[in-house]
Amino acid sequence: MMLENKLGITDSTELARMEEKISKQKALEMFESGFFETLEPGTYKSLALIHQYLFDEIYDFAGKLRKVNISKGNFRFAPLMYLETALQSIDKMPQSTFDEIVEKYVEMNVAHPFRDGNGRVGRLIMFKECLKYNIVPFIIEDNLKMFYYRGLKEWNNEKGYLTDTCLTAQDKYKAYLDYFRIAY
Repeated sequence: MMLENKLGITDSTELARMEEKISKQKALEMFESGFFETLEPGTYKSLALIHQYLFDEIYDFAGKLRKVNISKGNFRFAPLMYLETALQSIDKMPQSTFDEIVEKYVEMNVAHPFRDGNGRVGRLIMFKECLKYNIVPFIIEDNLKMFYYRGLKEWNNEKGYLTDTCLTAQDKYKAYLDYFRIAY
């Protein structure tokens, strides 16, 4: 099912392409403008403001808590009746180490507070929080996406899948830093 959008796009492939283009431009704007510095770290409120900034040109629901139960494949995200309580608990989770940042992101992804764009917003926050705590950040590129999704799916059984995927992505980022002789 394709989501209704402000762009009037009816082709899901075209919508995905435009979502990626617009959200990446908006993410860059957020970093350049100092937008992140105005946010309270690690809260749903900040997550909603980031979601709104990234997707406001595309969706009416940008930055708004979802009003329906949703699933992806066989995985059901937090039911509406527990969503606000889950978000309050997640707000209280620490996030100053690599492992804490990843764990908090996983919990936010399981809650899935928005209709769409949860993963992109969460990965952006992980990148920003790594920078904040002087941890080498990472970007999950296309060649790691399947491992990343498996890691999310299997988190409760085996945390190593996602952790190793994030560490692999971090190693690639370290290689860039080494190439340009940037200390970390």
